[in-house]
Amino acid sequence: MPVAVVIDSTAYLPPELVQAHRLTVVPLTVVLNGAEGLEGVETQPADATVALSARRVTATTSRPAPEQFARTYRRLLDAGADGIVSVHISAALSGTVEAARLAAAGLDGRVEVVDSRSAGMGLGFPAIAAATAAAEGGADLAAVRDAALAAIARTTVWFYVDTLEFLRRGGRINAAEALVGTALSVKPIMHMPDGAIVLREKVRTASRGVARLVDLAVESADGDDVDLGVHHLAAPQRAEALRAALTERFGDRLHDTYVSEAGAVVAAHAGPGLACVVVHRRPEG
Repeated sequence: MPVAVVIDSTAYLPPELVQAHRLTVVPLTVVLNGAEGLEGVETQPADATVALSARRVTATTSRPAPEQFARTYRRLLDAGADGIVSVHISAALSGTVEAARLAAAGLDGRVEVVDSRSAGMGLGFPAIAAATAAAEGGADLAAVRDAALAAIARTTVWFYVDTLEFLRRGGRINAAEALVGTALSVKPIMHMPDGAIVLREKVRTASRGVARLVDLAVESADGDDVDLGVHHLAAPQRAEALRAALTERFGDRLHDTYVSEAGAVVAAHAGPGLACVVVHRRPEG
């Protein structure tokens, strides 16, 4: 049996991609106003949107327990997997990678844990690359891991949020950055160099935010052919405008585009109105 690939629920892959690439998903936990649920299983994006629209809301997230990963790994290995590559949300944003590594430590080197340094399709594209390498046959555990790492190096994430307040509450940016954004009533454009969320620039309107995402996506492609991921939260029209503009700008250089709504974990930290583009530069040949 080929090397198996495990991801967490923050990849926000369309279900058909999860099935086609035989990926195994381990969900994170979301707590909205005291109600706890597994992301994508018991808590859906709409639940987060409703909760976050309230004047007073508490929203927290937690990593899967190491034992949850250990059970998943043992099940796949018992089913005949030659090994496992486990690709997860940035360690700068979540303890998920740490939990996966704790679980892997007891499995005699049969599990390789990869920090995607990203979220959404920023970890989805590396997982697909790993699964594709595994499915082609002949790829050992190290080769499948290296396929994921190579894809991470070719993947860039840009996103727009309506407010920095949710990121500030979750500790993903500092209070000073949030204060500047609120005081000027600006719309922030963020990116994730080395896995941490960083304010790139500020724009005045949502429409300008979408336009800047397109510009930055084209710049980061550096002339290469690309696949794209587009995420949103309670903003399908914004996502469609982003998809259409990207399709026009990239033209024949654009191959696959995947559009999906972000889940409750990202919702708890980014808030409704999120628009995100993930650029994956295709390898030559």
